[in-house]
Amino acid sequence: MADTPFTIGIIQDHATADVRDNLLRAERLVREAAGKGAQVICLKELFNAPYFCKAQRSDRFDLAEPIPGPTTDAMQALARELAVVIVVPVFERQAAGIYRNSAAIIDADGSLLGVYRKMHIPDDPLFYEKYYFTPGEGTDDRGGASGFKVWKTRYATIGVLICWDQWYPEAARITSLLGAQVLFYPTAIGWHPSEKAEWGQAQVDAWKTIQRSHAIANGVYVASPNRIGHESEPGTDGITFFGHSFITDPFGRYLAEAGEAEEILIAQCDPALIETVRRNWPFLRDRRVDAYGPILSRYLGT
Repeated sequence: MADTPFTIGIIQDHATADVRDNLLRAERLVREAAGKGAQVICLKELFNAPYFCKAQRSDRFDLAEPIPGPTTDAMQALARELAVVIVVPVFERQAAGIYRNSAAIIDADGSLLGVYRKMHIPDDPLFYEKYYFTPGEGTDDRGGASGFKVWKTRYATIGVLICWDQWYPEAARITSLLGAQVLFYPTAIGWHPSEKAEWGQAQVDAWKTIQRSHAIANGVYVASPNRIGHESEPGTDGITFFGHSFITDPFGRYLAEAGEAEEILIAQCDPALIETVRRNWPFLRDRRVDAYGPILSRYLGT
């Protein structure tokens, strides 16, 4: 691990049907984050379009683009100009009939370091992601967890997971074991308006708590940019994306928190704190890797 402190930024904003406008807004906000000292900047899930998974419509596959492609080209130029790392989550067309919920990782020299492809794909009312997305690959030829990756950027070693991935401790653990100093979770999560009064606060609290637990259990920083705003869908009440993006340290303490408006969060991450936390809470040392085989079963009851 590099031992130099680094500064991260996450961007919480909305999206409209105008893809070009969404890109220009993101470029403006990345510039603003860089101006505030951010060296590694992460955008929200599927940042340059509305959350189109609210219905199953084949014409929405037209929103997808290749990586590299027009959006990553623009962000590579921006990263090179500002000397910042950018995590760029987009709807990827990998091939005809193979579409992914992906994040391109662009280094501070503008080079495309690689792509993370969302591993856990939900399918719930208004979140019909299995219709659109092929999940990331689970294993390589040697049986390794190739779908989970880290990237050694100019400023830090980072891991990227996407939205539904954030509920799975296995994803956080593997990515941390690969050497991530910070886990980025670009997200699009919101309320069904009819449920907000009864369940809204509990849902936000659960969303924050599970990710803070990943920071604590693995001794890493966690940063989660969510989208905001109400997005309609004909015949439904739509989704209200609740924001509340945040950054935590390896103790799970909030370093920065957002409300429900457009906001840029900035925080400094110190690898020395990772070292201190892991020395005093040696969870990784005390793992019983010889005893965890049953976790590979879908269910262990009778």
